[in-house]
Amino acid sequence: MSRLLHPFTPPAKDTGDFLNIVSGKGSVLTLKDGREILDGMGSLWYCNVGYGHPKVTEAIKSQLDTIHAHHIFDPFTNDLAETLAAEIADRAPMPDSKVFFAQSGSEAVDTALKLARAAQAQAGHPEKTLVVSRTNGYHGTAYGGTSAQGFPEYREGWGELVPGHIHVPGDDVEALARVFAERGAEIAAVITEPVQGAGGIIPPPEGYLQAVRRLCDEHGALYISDEVICGFGRLGHWFGCQAFDIEPDIVTFAKAVTSGYVPLGGVIVGGKALGMLETNSAWKLAHGFTYSGHHLACAAALACIEVTEEEGLLERAAVLGERLRAGLQSLVDDGLYPGLRGAGFMWAVYPPEGRTPIDLRWEVLDQGVIARPMSDVIGFCPPLVSTEAQVDQMVDALAAVV
Repeated sequence: MSRLLHPFTPPAKDTGDFLNIVSGKGSVLTLKDGREILDGMGSLWYCNVGYGHPKVTEAIKSQLDTIHAHHIFDPFTNDLAETLAAEIADRAPMPDSKVFFAQSGSEAVDTALKLARAAQAQAGHPEKTLVVSRTNGYHGTAYGGTSAQGFPEYREGWGELVPGHIHVPGDDVEALARVFAERGAEIAAVITEPVQGAGGIIPPPEGYLQAVRRLCDEHGALYISDEVICGFGRLGHWFGCQAFDIEPDIVTFAKAVTSGYVPLGGVIVGGKALGMLETNSAWKLAHGFTYSGHHLACAAALACIEVTEEEGLLERAAVLGERLRAGLQSLVDDGLYPGLRGAGFMWAVYPPEGRTPIDLRWEVLDQGVIARPMSDVIGFCPPLVSTEAQVDQMVDALAAVV
């Protein structure tokens, strides 16, 4: 009997028949039974530079020869954390930014929520505590992110959640405008993904994000762009909001910043929000994590940024994304699937009548490809180092099962 509790899995489920992954290279995984499968999801949205990249593994190994970790609480710091913060800030979608490090997307989201409320309080607006989020938005599983969660079923069964959260339909600008009209004086921030990932790869309606930005500006609220999935290349830009020409106030990131080699997450605080937090020079940020600025994580992230630039992965995401879109569109045009949606290098198709996304996941896996069932679709978010042939293999697997 397995002693391991798996995430998003019934605790009573027998895990004896789970797929045991023992190694990976590029976009290909090897199972314990010797089979090779193509990873069409970059694990959980994150393995952009692929598995076993020598530059990243060498950076981690080399760092182990000096020091693996030490905290960066006052009065300590380290060169890797300082350098990585500067590299990320230089690529941020807003000027004059500073970077706070965490370990995961969930920690990053909870940090962003706390910082938004703290910024309002420090700027003289302690009444601004409400956070608005969209249906189908996924913001992690810590208590703050669970409270902001756009899935009612994920908010149930945990007791009392963090108060002060309002959920609006994810595609309805008028509903959002009504909330601002009624409670704008209380709203601290709006949190939204550029493209909703776990909700089913849902791009925003045209003009929606611009409306969010405008409403935040009109009512003194902060715009939080949750880039845990879209950040670091997925939409062909360093940050997904840049694909929609949006300048947020706060950005969360995780996942692809290290391609999962060592867990790392964080928050970019833009100049506007930073100015609010620095209003009172004596105020202390009483928030932090043991592994903030972890040496190995920062070394991995710096290596991943180098790989992204040296191998042109931002441009590669655009090329491969178009190839994936065109391939899926051909299946739709042939009548095999009823439709598709997505952006950048993340796309999904609706299942044919009588089939479910979960059905298709297993059938596509039998073809040697990992895809992910989400809501009403089955989707792909492959490593940015995938080849054209591998993208075609994902499309061919979908074609074969129908």
